[in-house]
Amino acid sequence: MRDGIHLATDVYGEAPGAREPVLLMRTPYNKRGAKGAAERFAARGYVVVVQDTRGAYASEGKYVHYNNDDQDGFDTIEWIVGQPWSNGKVGMWGSSHPGAVQWSAAADRSYGLIAIAPTAAPSSFYHTMYQGGALRLGLTAGAGVAINPPPPGITAPKDLSQLHYHLPLATIDRAIGWSMPWLKGVVMHNRPDGFWRRLEATPELGKLNVAAQNIVGYYDLFCGETVENFLRLPSRRNKQLILGPWDHSTVGKQVVAGVDFGPDAKLDVAGENLQWFDRFLKPAKDPRPFSPVRYFLMGANVWRAAENWPPPDAVSTAFYLHSAGKSNTRAGDGRLTRVPPAADEPSDSFESDPDRPTPSEPEDAPQPSRSTPWRPVDRRSIEDRQDVLVYTAAAQNTPLSIAGRVLADLWVSVDAPDADWAVKLVDVDPGGAARGLAEGILRSSTRDPLKYPALLEPGRRYRLTVDLGHTAATILPGHALRVEVAGSSFPMFDRNLHTGEGPGGTRKQVCVQKVYHSRSAVSRLQLPVLP
Repeated sequence: MRDGIHLATDVYGEAPGAREPVLLMRTPYNKRGAKGAAERFAARGYVVVVQDTRGAYASEGKYVHYNNDDQDGFDTIEWIVGQPWSNGKVGMWGSSHPGAVQWSAAADRSYGLIAIAPTAAPSSFYHTMYQGGALRLGLTAGAGVAINPPPPGITAPKDLSQLHYHLPLATIDRAIGWSMPWLKGVVMHNRPDGFWRRLEATPELGKLNVAAQNIVGYYDLFCGETVENFLRLPSRRNKQLILGPWDHSTVGKQVVAGVDFGPDAKLDVAGENLQWFDRFLKPAKDPRPFSPVRYFLMGANVWRAAENWPPPDAVSTAFYLHSAGKSNTRAGDGRLTRVPPAADEPSDSFESDPDRPTPSEPEDAPQPSRSTPWRPVDRRSIEDRQDVLVYTAAAQNTPLSIAGRVLADLWVSVDAPDADWAVKLVDVDPGGAARGLAEGILRSSTRDPLKYPALLEPGRRYRLTVDLGHTAATILPGHALRVEVAGSSFPMFDRNLHTGEGPGGTRKQVCVQKVYHSRSAVSRLQLPVLP
């Protein structure tokens, strides 16, 4: 590298006298794990380069998450282009972190980088760690231990779950057992300030001409970022988006959290990557047109193609939340219809208690990894809690299909300076099982990107929009749509203490949160409905 650090690098498929296109993976997860894919790609006529990122496994230097990946990617590609076995054309592949570093290299205009295939990969490190202003706590605490390992003589705790309750969050590293500068920085910089600038490729995406294939699942924590990356790219001729029914650990598989989406849900991700690279890196490029978007329609369990995302024939359709007429709505009490309130209806309310946060998943759900906390598990036990509002539509007589971004437009008030709004779209089957389709969260104090913290005036009504991300599903006959509204989703996201003190705060307050259903304050869901 430019500073003299050496990165351990394996090369597959080079042959004396031959100059071929090169496929590169840069990974902090041990380059040996990519051996099978590298050999498969080499057998297709590519030279394949797999590299341990700085400070990981056999490479020199110190590992600081994403901190050197822009310049190290640039330097590695420059090195590749100058090798006798390279024809000067480079592609990159990989998922999660090995996907994110592709955006870093592309944003730096790396010489010779023609095509990338990032799977489940963000271009913004801030949006890796934060969604809607809330910290991805379950992901962040575990990552901190991996990135800042314990010094000699100190052992990392076997179970970090109890540390999720530690206050203040600003000192969670010392609660774990040693100083972690990276983790402390992530927790303290809870808005996209200068701390993140070096780690952001997003501002450059609109200027790129690199061919990019984006693959992700609806339940993946990076689904929103992956879709946005596709949309940010300027050209429609050299980008593709493939959306399936997977979470972060099951990309390309048929079964997710015990739900079988049928054999068609399986996807050969490496095979898709190869087709993409053949199209843009081989001398005899594939002239056949390809679908810019392919998406899996859950429920119907079929693939569909579209020219863009959302599909051009999807129509944004309002579904209105109607009051149950009492506080602490219980499952089935609130209604969801396509008709707005004809008269002012009572507000619905619940108490959000930081000492008893609404869980992300039921206790009896299969144990998730820290990177896959949002899955299609049965949520009925959560919906029975007093701190969750539930609004259910009538069962479908005919199929209802949706594909695109889901938004919750809520009129709300609270009796505290700050509150979170965790909203989920759910499919209820005829037996009553309630499985999530999309989820989102908004921390009220981060609702205005130009003002932080934008604290709330207790009792005042506010209109807030919660982004539930992207999904595609058919609500089958006998099934019903449902919306959940809660004040937390823990430990997927950190708790809002409702005091507005930020990550250095320890003072907690129980908060009464209200949702309104009047003619002048209509709470609704915006769904992208297909014909």
